[in-house]
Amino acid sequence: MRDFDEYGLSMCRYQGELFAESLKYVACSTPVFLRRFMYSQTAARMDGNGFMFESLSVEDAIGEIEREFGKSGYGKIKYGREELYWIGYIYRYWAYTEGTSSKNIYKLVKPDELRQLYVPYHSLDPAAAVERIKEAKGFEESSLIKRGVEILKRIRYDKLKCKEVCKQVAEAER
Repeated sequence: MRDFDEYGLSMCRYQGELFAESLKYVACSTPVFLRRFMYSQTAARMDGNGFMFESLSVEDAIGEIEREFGKSGYGKIKYGREELYWIGYIYRYWAYTEGTSSKNIYKLVKPDELRQLYVPYHSLDPAAAVERIKEAKGFEESSLIKRGVEILKRIRYDKLKCKEVCKQVAEAER
């Protein structure tokens, strides 16, 4: 886990503003834009180090995403500006502190889930909000270990069962 530093704060603010400004510059629905962003080369560059030194304006970043995926007017759902800022901030905070990609965080928690959490969580410290989301979804380390052990037990059981069935089939064919 990475410490949240000044660079991380700048990245979170930038992504929050980028999401909020998408209302002005993008014709497609908010969920479509957010999915495109999370899978974009721009997000991938933000996941690495040094993005803040590119001096890419929010408008230019949105244009870059539209060039990558093409312009679209698909969908009608638009989130509020404050919701978008918070969602962008939380996604970037999570990716930055966990040292993982935006795409991975997006796969874990979709924007509509975060939107539903805006009212109860937006006044929390981002670290507390992310921890609560992880707890609610069962992403704590201890529960992941438990889940992994259960999967391994099931695989072992399935292999033993398969051997048993194969043995019975072989005996029946004799």
